[in-house]
Amino acid sequence: MRGRGRAVVVTGAGGGVGRATAVAFAARGDRVALLGRGREGLAGAADDVQRAGGEALVVSVDMADAKAVEDAAQQVADAFGGIDVWVNNAFAGVFAPFTEITPDEFRRVTEVTYLGYVFGTRAALRHMLPRDRGTIVQVGSALAYRGVPLQSAYCGAKHAIQGFNESLRCELLRDGSRVRTTMVQLPAVNTPQFEWVLNRMPGRPRPVAPVYQPEVAARAIVHAAAHPRRREYWIGGSTAAALLANAVAPGLLDRYLARTGYDSQQEPRQPGEEPGGAGNLWAPADGPHGHDHGAHGRFDAESRDGDPQEWLSRNRSRLGAGLLVAGALGAMGALAAAGWPTAGAPSSPPRRGRGRSRPSYRP
Repeated sequence: MRGRGRAVVVTGAGGGVGRATAVAFAARGDRVALLGRGREGLAGAADDVQRAGGEALVVSVDMADAKAVEDAAQQVADAFGGIDVWVNNAFAGVFAPFTEITPDEFRRVTEVTYLGYVFGTRAALRHMLPRDRGTIVQVGSALAYRGVPLQSAYCGAKHAIQGFNESLRCELLRDGSRVRTTMVQLPAVNTPQFEWVLNRMPGRPRPVAPVYQPEVAARAIVHAAAHPRRREYWIGGSTAAALLANAVAPGLLDRYLARTGYDSQQEPRQPGEEPGGAGNLWAPADGPHGHDHGAHGRFDAESRDGDPQEWLSRNRSRLGAGLLVAGALGAMGALAAAGWPTAGAPSSPPRRGRGRSRPSYRP
């Protein structure tokens, strides 16, 4: 590493969680390769990395292109002398009922969000396995375990990443490899993705509260990269609550989300704003005719800078699994008070009958 910090790759680095993560690594003195499609966002991220004290390398790549990802990894290895940490974070999404997503759109989300992680992991391993060291961090979500309405393509990809990563981890353990892989399951985060997602709903997409700032996710990812023996980290009390409740009473969550999932993921449009949006599925939102969207979305006023579960997740080995579960159960109680279900809470199922093809959105 030539005394210049670790060589780190972050995919989807032009905005949101990827951007905040790149800056967090740079603040530690690491050299950071910024992978993504958008020219403006990557240029802004490179400036942020340099201001934070790191060295930036911009590599333009579509993560759905396996050969291009391999070439990008080689470019990073040539520039930095190897790859120590690879963070898979890039994704795409469509915000619509499943029946209103075309096959090509569903395929594209899967290729970017799932196969992008597969291709990134393969490229990282090509450089890490011969050296018998390195860490791969898969940026996941509570939606890797718990599907929600209107995000079938994204949820399917996150579930696939979970299974793929578990399989790979078993193989690395069996081989006695010192290459590590870990996963960070994130809550709802205040990023520009809600401006980018292809939207076919009447309202503007929004994250389900509580919402966290991208720096919360970035701290967790940097910590996971430094402590990769843990198979995964749960970030945010809402993530812990959702995963535990889903393990205990998934049917209850099905009915609860059927009743609330449409309205809780939308908000009123701005005056004069047309329904829907083209999104960045096929072209980057920050391309030649776009602009740098930065790390934060439009939800700063309601977003949290931290959470007790973040600390509990980092310090689980000191406290023991029992205290972690107790903290998560406490978070479940708090969420229940705010309207989320818990395993023992009653929930009214949707009315029987055919219903409308698209439930009404109540602003």
